[in-house]
Amino acid sequence: MLFGRRYHSGGHRYPCRCLGLLGFDFALGTSIALSALWRVIVRLQQRLTGWFIALFVAISGPLKACDGVWRDLARMPSMRQEISTAVLDGKIFVIAGFDSSGMSSDSVEIYDPETDSWSSAGRLPIATNHNAAAVAAGKLYAFAGTSKRVFVYHPDQNAWSDVAPTNYMHGDTPAVAVINDLIYVAGGSGAVGNEVEFYDPAQDAWTTLAPMNVSRNHTAGGAIGGKFYVAGGRPGILAASALEVYDPQTNTWTILSPMPTGRSGIAAGVVNNKLYVFGGEDPRLFSEVEVYDPATDSWQQVAPMRTPRHGIFAAVIGNVIYIPGGGIQQGFGATDVNEAYEVPDECP
Repeated sequence: MLFGRRYHSGGHRYPCRCLGLLGFDFALGTSIALSALWRVIVRLQQRLTGWFIALFVAISGPLKACDGVWRDLARMPSMRQEISTAVLDGKIFVIAGFDSSGMSSDSVEIYDPETDSWSSAGRLPIATNHNAAAVAAGKLYAFAGTSKRVFVYHPDQNAWSDVAPTNYMHGDTPAVAVINDLIYVAGGSGAVGNEVEFYDPAQDAWTTLAPMNVSRNHTAGGAIGGKFYVAGGRPGILAASALEVYDPQTNTWTILSPMPTGRSGIAAGVVNNKLYVFGGEDPRLFSEVEVYDPATDSWQQVAPMRTPRHGIFAAVIGNVIYIPGGGIQQGFGATDVNEAYEVPDECP
């Protein structure tokens, strides 16, 4: 019990023939009792402080960072999830994924933020899902998903052609980042799940790198300060919250502060040197948006998604993060929703 402890001096007590000794014994006992009482008071104060913080969070919600603004945009021409996106010449390409019937798609649609309108692009050579995309050295590449094949887009022909295939399968959505015009790809299913490699467009070649500490798919990431950050994913509780960073200079991975809300099937985008992680699923559908700051190795929560979704892939233009499509229920549930999260200019 908190206040029910008894304190005893060791050994036996004998009658004391000296008042001085009696006084010393009394003072010593009093000192021990006061010390014990002080420890109890400190512990009680710590518990009360913890209870107060928990009650405050329960009433007011988690402390939030600088909240951005969500905007509804023109809906996609088709409903799709487990897609990929990339920005080329100020326009957002939405590539492949599952359609509304749960079938793999080869569709490519282009969103123009200037006109809030959609158009179509040349179809991929294959239908795929859980794929990835990136722009490096001014060219758009589509890869991963259900194949090792990699495609480059030719705007003048509105068509795609093959380039060097990946060394590994990166199915079920790997994390992607571009650093110095090199495309880094981490994780995904098909092998162990922690495989990492990069593509050099100038050499048309893939190079294997040090593997991640945590195997994962349905993950996402981004580049900050010349380093590759990877967050969330599955399978398992560890992957759902895990955040780690790759340093190309040392070819090493480092574990960082875990994401507060563990999830997979997420999207991620970088604005102002911070990693924004959106939505996801497993064990439920998530609307949470959490922001990681490498400067402090800490997370904060911002305004949640208007439409909770998984199977998403973010595209960033300036301080706006675009999130088209995705699934609006766990598993299959493709939507044509198109929303954007704008980070305020005053946010550090």
